[in-house]
This record gives sequence, C-alpha cells and structure tokens, in this order.
Amino acid sequence: QIQLVESGGGLVQAGGSLRLFCAASGRSLGGYSIAWFRQVPGKERELVASVLWNGDGTFDGDFGKGRSTISRDGAGRSVYLQMHSLQPAASAVYLCAAQFGYSGPNRYTSWGPGAQVTVSS
Repeated sequence: QIQLVESGGGLVQAGGSLRLFCAASGRSLGGYSIAWFRQVPGKERELVASVLWNGDGTFDGDFGKGRSTISRDGAGRSVYLQMHSLQPAASAVYLCAAQFGYSGPNRYTSWGPGAQVTVSS
C-alpha cells in the first residue's frame, strides 16, 4: 500500500471551480490507477472519476459526469481532479484512492484521509 495525501479542498462559492490534488507520500504514483470518491455523512461513498495506471483511460462516475475532469501530471507524481460549476450539493469530503495496475472499480486498497470541499450558496 502507499500513503496518499489530498490537497486543494476548501470553501468555494456556488458556480466556482476547484482543483484537488492527490499525491503519494515520498514516491510517485507510477503504476497505480487512481480514483476520486466523495463522501457525505449518512450516505454511501460515491465514485467521482478514475484514471488508469497508464493514463490511457478515464472513467466518470455519475456525480463526475459533466462537472469534473481527472488527469495525471506528466511526472507521475500527482493526479488532479478539476471541478467546475460547483453547487452546494457538491459539498463533501473528497478522497483519493489507489490500486496497483487495475483489477476493477472496487479494488482500491490505499486511501487518503480526504479533503473537505464546501460550496456556499
């Protein structure tokens, strides 16, 4: 397992944009497929978007479609989640997760602590 750290969360006004970052402590994310999930208290964790270990494929969950873009940096050290046109319903804790290679959408084994995103109306 690797240690993941999210950053870039915070408070944003409705209609605004936000970029979240996911990085591994002390190493690159090379070889790992990365996903962003969101968690709202009392609700199930929800996939926002994912990107394959080789960067060749991305997948948007229902929440992420039309409102987010996931990408990897060229050096393989970070994965970004760019979100736009945010509304208060987007408020949640956003977590990044990793799995080596890719075995399936429910096979993420390493998780970051999460970054709070709050969208004010």
